[in-house]
Amino acid sequence: MISRIDLRGDALPEGAALRDLLPRAEFDVEAALEKVRPICEDVHHRGDAALIDYAEKFDGVRLDQVRVPAAALERALAELDPAVRAGLEESIRRARLVHAAQRRTTHTTQVVPGGTVTEKWIPVERVGLYAPGGRSVYPSSVIMNAVPAQEAGVPSVALASPPQKEHGGLPHPTILAACALLGVDEVYAVGGAQAVAMFAYGTETCAPANMVTGPGNIWVAAAKRYFTGRIGIDTEAGPTEIAVLADSTADPVHVASDLISQAEHDPLAAAVLVTDSEELAEAVEAELKTQVAASRHVDDRIVPALSGKQSAIVLVDGPDEGLRVVDAYGAEHLEIQTADAAAVADRVRNAGAIFVGPWAPVSLGDYCAGSNHVLPTGGCACHSSGLSVQSFLRGVHIVDYTRDALAEVAHHVVTLAEAEDLPAHGAAIKARFGWKVPENK
Repeated sequence: MISRIDLRGDALPEGAALRDLLPRAEFDVEAALEKVRPICEDVHHRGDAALIDYAEKFDGVRLDQVRVPAAALERALAELDPAVRAGLEESIRRARLVHAAQRRTTHTTQVVPGGTVTEKWIPVERVGLYAPGGRSVYPSSVIMNAVPAQEAGVPSVALASPPQKEHGGLPHPTILAACALLGVDEVYAVGGAQAVAMFAYGTETCAPANMVTGPGNIWVAAAKRYFTGRIGIDTEAGPTEIAVLADSTADPVHVASDLISQAEHDPLAAAVLVTDSEELAEAVEAELKTQVAASRHVDDRIVPALSGKQSAIVLVDGPDEGLRVVDAYGAEHLEIQTADAAAVADRVRNAGAIFVGPWAPVSLGDYCAGSNHVLPTGGCACHSSGLSVQSFLRGVHIVDYTRDALAEVAHHVVTLAEAEDLPAHGAAIKARFGWKVPENK
């Protein structure tokens, strides 16, 4: 069901050579880009009419309007299962605790007497959030996107989610209920690349946004790439990933269940176990067979994901080699199930989120840990972070110098400007002192 990659015995290669040995899903955003281009430009030119046509084409429903009425949000919340509501409320409460602590404050540094630089953090003005609505329903993604935006102080937050034929052309009612709980009242029944285009260009109904965040399929990722530069994005999210770094102390029941938990997302989902224990590898393989047989979504998601080229059990010589492998892999979610797991986790450099020990599974982070589950995929954890309050803030430097403070450093500025063959830069300094630069004090 799941392949093995044996990296024992030989010295592990460095850098890209090691990354190339590791499993990864094929996710060709560039190829999808050409298919989303005409959709995006159609939305640009025809606005809401294009969105309505694409809802009929892709979602099988003809809409009268793309904006979800306020009454539909209120009704979805009123009809929400009380247990689901309690779970969403607790998820929101914990996410707010963590994300409120991420807020940044204005800080002023006195560089010299009379010369200061202040860094002021300003939220983006408007954000478009995306909540998928394909194989599964993700009210948790509504929370993970909306909470950091709200805690950052973004004044205008809108959300798009695909229309559902079985719900009268509205997004799934649990998505709408989550929006109502969060106070997000601007919601659109729009999915895919056309939702990103709606936020990027704006339409008659929806004002353009400065930034778009949220996970989605390859068409959403391609649309984000298409609009890079026009809008800010969080990441081009690819298929979800879990890597588990484990040794002989790990419980194979836990490891297998956690691999399956990510495999049920999508047939392209990646599940990777890195271990120096062949006995654990064999026990996990046996557990996978047993647990998969008792699972839902077996044939359409779990088995294709676990048997695909993106999933594997990777055997290594020891813990140091295991750390090198998971750092090269740069997983979206990384579990550490080893002896002294906290110390091992502290040595990890590349991961979207790290889950320490047997009682912190990825499922906890998906819903109720307080952490954010919008995380970098495809190895991007080596240079990118998950969604946070900082994602929605811009640091602006405010430079305030007196005449004396400028005079003190003027000769350096002029010298450096001339060294770069930019004499007008130096002239801008000289003009302030009657074209004679003050002598260095």
